[in-house]
Amino acid sequence: METYKLLILTDHKNHSSENSLYALARAMYADPRSTYVDVATRNLSENADFFSGKSKQITVTTVDENFQFNEKGSAFLSNQKSVSADDYDLIWLRMPPPLPESFLYFLEKKLPKPLIINSPKGILEAGSKEFLLNFKELCPPMKMCRSVEDIIQFKRQFPIVLKPLREYGGKGIVRIDGEKVWQGKTETDFDTFIQQIQSENIEYLGVKFLKNVSKGDKRIIVVNGQVLGASLRLPPQGSWLCNAAMGGSSNVTNVTYDEINIVQAIDKALSQMGVAMYGVDTLVDDEGKRILSEINTTSIGGLPQIEAMTGKPLVEKAAGLIWDYFLQYKFK
Repeated sequence: METYKLLILTDHKNHSSENSLYALARAMYADPRSTYVDVATRNLSENADFFSGKSKQITVTTVDENFQFNEKGSAFLSNQKSVSADDYDLIWLRMPPPLPESFLYFLEKKLPKPLIINSPKGILEAGSKEFLLNFKELCPPMKMCRSVEDIIQFKRQFPIVLKPLREYGGKGIVRIDGEKVWQGKTETDFDTFIQQIQSENIEYLGVKFLKNVSKGDKRIIVVNGQVLGASLRLPPQGSWLCNAAMGGSSNVTNVTYDEINIVQAIDKALSQMGVAMYGVDTLVDDEGKRILSEINTTSIGGLPQIEAMTGKPLVEKAAGLIWDYFLQYKFK
């Protein structure tokens, strides 16, 4: 069997014991298709030039069965070597958002040999909330808002939520109901909000506010077209935002028939864009049906936690599906 060299790119600065990178890296290393697996972190001074797009040279750590998280980050300080990123067959981007566009362009243009997943071009395109407009039939009513007039016209129809195109974790989301506006937990009025944004470059995806938002935001993890698991994130008391960064709680849950159909409807487009692993978020609409809310393409976590709750070998399966995806595209 032919084997291949893998480089995983990450940033361990804010890692915790819950981070799935370590289990996934060990599983990729254990797969028989692996020659070896190296990991490089942005949070290492020696890698500043690489992660700023100035050099292909990078300091990496070689993964083995002992590659584990610890608070000092010492996993990235042993088994080190300096290499060229061109040396690899596959590069797996496991970095937290946001990813600078300049770095994604560097990877796309300067590293033609390795297959990169998720592809920089795919992250740039599908990572914008505007991408959801390609799947309007799966989503709540939505409108691209590039002016105050767009916002005014859209909010006349029903309460709305404005989502910045490239923010994440609930950051920058604005809820509007008539003349009332909520920015996070801060309430203001519409005129004040408009005064705040008039001088800015207005770019929001406007989405109808769903009255069933308290029923939770479900994150579904998809690898190479297969649904591996899901978690239901519920908002904290007195909030409508379900993101963990905003205090939401998370529990393992099942995937519905409607959600399977959503994944099937979007997966072909994402796979062709080089997006091999992604997260689909769903909300309950006003008729009680789960519909598409978000598509996430960077550093999708949660598999080790779902594996622990279900007893299914999901991390090993995800690693196998990543290698499958690589071979499918390598030999196209």
